[in-house]
Amino acid sequence: MTNRSKNARKKKSWKELSPLARFGTIAAAVVQLSLLVAAQRDISRRPAEQIRGSKAMWRGITLINFIGPGSYFTFGVKGAPAAK
Repeated sequence: MTNRSKNARKKKSWKELSPLARFGTIAAAVVQLSLLVAAQRDISRRPAEQIRGSKAMWRGITLINFIGPGSYFTFGVKGAPAAK
């Protein structure tokens, strides 16, 4: 293994990231946290009859970054009846 390939694999510290990379990391974290909070809050407030599967299962699934909350809102929530 060459010295160059060792450096290519080394993770950068926060200080070594560019300002744009730092902003992107913070933005992704904010989006992920917002999705998690929204999903957990919805699970708490929504009646069990309106959720496919158990609430405990969906609470665990929503802990998976991005995929979990998206899956809950896509597959876990039963469709609400159309407003008349």
